[in-house]
Amino acid sequence: MNTGNSKLWDIFCRVIDNYGDIGVCWRLAIGLAERGEQVRLWVDDASALGWMAPEGAQGVELRPWTQPIQTDDLVIGDVLIEAFGCEIAPEYIASYADSTRARGLKSIWINLEYLSAEDFAERSHGLPSPVMSGPGTGLTKHFFYPGFTSRTGGLLREPDLAERQAQFDRIVWLRQLGIEFRGERLVSLFCYEPPALSELLDQLAINPHETRLMVTAGRAAAAVKACIDDKNKSQPLWNMRKQLSFSYVPMLSQREFDHLLWACDLNFVRGEDSLVRALWADKPFVWQIYPQHDDAHHDKLDAFLNVMSAPLSLRDFHHVWNGVQGFAHANLPAMALPEWQVTVTQARKQQLQHDDLVTQLMRFVLKNH
Repeated sequence: MNTGNSKLWDIFCRVIDNYGDIGVCWRLAIGLAERGEQVRLWVDDASALGWMAPEGAQGVELRPWTQPIQTDDLVIGDVLIEAFGCEIAPEYIASYADSTRARGLKSIWINLEYLSAEDFAERSHGLPSPVMSGPGTGLTKHFFYPGFTSRTGGLLREPDLAERQAQFDRIVWLRQLGIEFRGERLVSLFCYEPPALSELLDQLAINPHETRLMVTAGRAAAAVKACIDDKNKSQPLWNMRKQLSFSYVPMLSQREFDHLLWACDLNFVRGEDSLVRALWADKPFVWQIYPQHDDAHHDKLDAFLNVMSAPLSLRDFHHVWNGVQGFAHANLPAMALPEWQVTVTQARKQQLQHDDLVTQLMRFVLKNH
C-alpha cells in the first residue's frame, strides 16, 4: 500500500531484554520504508542490530535515543509510534505538539501494543486516549493492537514472503552453515530456560528418527550445554545410540532466522517476533511465551492456543513446556507432528486473509491525518 504522499514516521523503541522489542520495531520500520514511507527509528540500545540487520535498510534512519533528545533544527515527524508503552521523551512530544499545531495538522500518535490473542486486543484496538497533562496536553494517542482477528491490527508480513519461501533451498542453506543434510529430522531451538528441556532431549534421543537439534546462540545454547553436562554426569548413556546430534547456530540476521525456521521440521520459538515468523514458516512449532512473575502469561498462552484451534496434544505440550500451573511436574507429552502440521497450516491460511500490520497502520494514518 502506498498513499502517493509519503510521511515521516518516528518509531521510538526501548530495548528491555531479549531483543524482541527492537526486532518487531525493525521489521515495522523496514515494512514502512519498502512501501515508500520515510522512517526514523529511535532506540536506546541499537547493538543488537549489528547482527540482526547488519546491512541496515534503505529508507530507515537509525537514531540514538539519548536523554534528552536535541530537537533544535530537527525536522519533526508526521507520525509517532510509541512502541510498547515506551513513553516518548517529553522534549520531543513538546516539539511534535508545536509542529502539528503550526502546520494546522491533526496529531497522529500511536501506542503500538504487544501482540495478544486475548479479548481485550479487539476491545481496545483503535481507541483514542486524550492526553490530559504534560507537553502533549490536548493531543490524542490511539492504541493499536497487533492481533489475529479482523478486528485487530494484524501481523507483520512482507509482501514478498511467499515468493522468498518458494525460492528457498534448505540443502544449500544448510551447506552454508557447514551442515551436510542426510535426511535427518531438523528441529530448531530458540528458547529461554524451559523446565522441560531435559525431557525434550531425552525424547529426541530415544526417537527412532535421527534428529539434529539446531540450537540458537545465546540463552538457548547456554541452557542446552548446561543440560547436556548434567546428563553426561548423571546418565552417561542417555544418548547412547547417537540419535540426537547438535548444531550450534551463530547469531542470525532476521532474514537468516526465517531461513532457519523454513529449513526445520519443527521449531521451538520464544517471544513475539519469532512466534509470528514460525506461523509464516508453515511448520509445526512450540512457543515459549515470555514469563511474567504473576503468571499472567498463562492466560495469554491459552488465548493464542484457542486462536490456533490447537488440538489437545499441542495444548498439553505447550502447557508442560511453559510450566503452566497444574502441568509444571507433568511429563512432556509425545510430539504429534502430523496433527500439529495440519493445525499450523490452517491457522496460517486464516491469518493470510487479514491485512498485515503495516498496511493497516498506513490505512489508519491516512484516515486520521
